[in-house]
Amino acid sequence: MGLRFTVLSSGSTGNATVIDDGETRLLVDVGLSAKRVEDLMKQRDVTAVMINAILVTHEHSDHIKGLGALCRKYKLPVYANEKTWNELDRLSGEIEPELRNVMDTGDTRSFGSIKVQSYGISHDAAEPVGYCFYRGEEKLSLATDLGYMSDKVKEQVGDSDVLVLESNHDVDMLRMGRYPWNVKRRILGDMGHLSNVSAGEALCELLPGKMRRVYLAHLSRDHNLMDIARLTVNNILEEHGISVRGRQVKLMDTYYDRPTPWDVLSSRD
Repeated sequence: MGLRFTVLSSGSTGNATVIDDGETRLLVDVGLSAKRVEDLMKQRDVTAVMINAILVTHEHSDHIKGLGALCRKYKLPVYANEKTWNELDRLSGEIEPELRNVMDTGDTRSFGSIKVQSYGISHDAAEPVGYCFYRGEEKLSLATDLGYMSDKVKEQVGDSDVLVLESNHDVDMLRMGRYPWNVKRRILGDMGHLSNVSAGEALCELLPGKMRRVYLAHLSRDHNLMDIARLTVNNILEEHGISVRGRQVKLMDTYYDRPTPWDVLSSRD
């Protein structure tokens, strides 16, 4: 089958992604209730008993809300770095020792035929990470909850076939929004979230290359719209001579309320 994935839910209200190669299935984050994640997985013909491991990016609620309940119900092994575990112990309830696995930032682990490497990112959590997934020559990278995209992160994800990239907010919508200024300042800061413009500018340094599809992810429901995110990133890319309409790279949507279709990395569409 090769490597494929579906973003079950993405946004400020909850995040979860399934990566699958026909033999191994990994769940990244459980940012909604366990029941809701189960319902979303069923829409893609996946059940919790089919999951081999859960990988945690960081301890914020929109990434771990249902972690403890899902883990305890189905006895699923969980992987996170030590600093994140220190927070999970407080936030997710008791997780049995035999299900707890420490995966240090920068480590590479194999789950069946899928190789997973974590990498550090800039965000206001204990020790947040992104993940890259490899199977043979195929590579998928997840990069959300980034205050900014450092050169190290660009190097880490730059040779991906498919990238799930944060495009969290439109700066003008955020500045005019209802949030108090201290929250706005946090989101706009280097340990906050990547804006549409910042996502587009980062992609200009990553493209063109072998990357064929970019999923715009983790959109704020209050300060962004998918049409605005896509248009902003598209315009920045085309200003730099990178064609979206001509399909050098294709921009893909994610949703807070439904999963994306399965994306098979070997597909050239």
